[in-house]
Amino acid sequence: MTSLAHPRLSGLGRNLAAPQDVLVRLAAHPAGRHGISLRRGRLADAVVEALLTHGDRRTATVLHGDQISPAMRRRVAEHPDPAIRDAYPDFVRATVDLGVQIGIDALEEAYGRPRAALAGAPSPKLRGAVARSWYDRPPAVQEGLLADPDPQVRAAATEHGQPGVPPEWRDRCLADPAVRANVARYVPLTSDQFEELMRSEDETVHRAVAGNPHLSAEMVARLLGVDDPLVRVAVAQSRHVDAGTRDRLYALVEAERVEGSIDAEVALNWNFAEPTWLREVPLEERMTYLDCPYAAFRRVLASCHDLPEEAWHRLDNDRELMVRRTAARRPDAPPEVLERLVRSHGEVFHIRPLLVDHPNFLRHTLRTFVDEPSPHVRYVALQDPELPVTSLQRLADDAEPSLRRGVARHPNITEALLERLLSDADPEVADDAAANSAVRLSSMYRILTAADL
Repeated sequence: MTSLAHPRLSGLGRNLAAPQDVLVRLAAHPAGRHGISLRRGRLADAVVEALLTHGDRRTATVLHGDQISPAMRRRVAEHPDPAIRDAYPDFVRATVDLGVQIGIDALEEAYGRPRAALAGAPSPKLRGAVARSWYDRPPAVQEGLLADPDPQVRAAATEHGQPGVPPEWRDRCLADPAVRANVARYVPLTSDQFEELMRSEDETVHRAVAGNPHLSAEMVARLLGVDDPLVRVAVAQSRHVDAGTRDRLYALVEAERVEGSIDAEVALNWNFAEPTWLREVPLEERMTYLDCPYAAFRRVLASCHDLPEEAWHRLDNDRELMVRRTAARRPDAPPEVLERLVRSHGEVFHIRPLLVDHPNFLRHTLRTFVDEPSPHVRYVALQDPELPVTSLQRLADDAEPSLRRGVARHPNITEALLERLLSDADPEVADDAAANSAVRLSSMYRILTAADL
């Protein structure tokens, strides 16, 4: 709320071009401190002193590690106020108590002990935090966590397939209710282990087994009798299922979805599992899935890079957008395919690299996206760092705030346009404008003066 009430102060605190004296003055305001807390890189000692003078426990939470100098780390460690002195360790400990994942480096810094020692700490919540964050822990540490007396620690140690469960530990883990479902998802199962898991009355266990990539044909056949939409879809994606059986399973789940089953809806539309085994089979077999009615199979097929031209033509025109996007990420995707896809549907900015960053994408076409009717597509034009000022001005006039925010962040923005966006009615636009390194020093001082700083 504070940063939105004073968006330019928050943005100015993030501005990497803001000099030390500006940051020192910003530290006297909550919105300024909020912006400074989001900055990348080390803070100058004078700025840290100002934050300690004006800030509180929340402010001190960011004053740790490489964010500040060794001298300032000593200054914080010796601070007379324990709320300031212990702000960061207390934050990490609270995160651990809530069971929220946090990096192993943060755990070491906050608790002042190496990760190997933390894996044997008295607190089971801390041991569980180590298990969730130390991905490349050595086998001896993993075995200690698998034998932990606390079930939540054992569960945390088996959440992922890596570092995994040694073969000699599998029987013990599969018999452990705390970790059974976790382990059943990824370890190779013997016939006896599989049968024991199937005798469980826990549907979570059955779902985990159904998604195990190491199942034999006999095991998959045994799962056909499980009346659970999520199991049925997982079995339908198995390499051991023929087309007729696959069709029957999907039809059953679709019928349940029509009748209002939430599990069926999740299985069909919110299930991100894919038949990744398809990438490993010979090309001739893979090509038989080109007409598969289920998008998950076509998406995996589109992720291969050795398909013939005919297949790419089909996949580039697939009815499912995600299939087309996946196909467009192949190294030799034609420029016209890439442009058509982005021009029709925009970008997915949380998936990197972007399609517009593909070596075959014709970057000079980006500026023509300014004329597209969809704001999502117009936004893509801002990926051109040399977008003409006339185009930036058009986008700055747009009613869509996200476009004005994009202009406010753009490296080619003019001083006049930046000044205009600093006064935008949308606080997030003004915030991003103030964070642009092109803001003049005189404008920075004017913003500070207007806030009586």
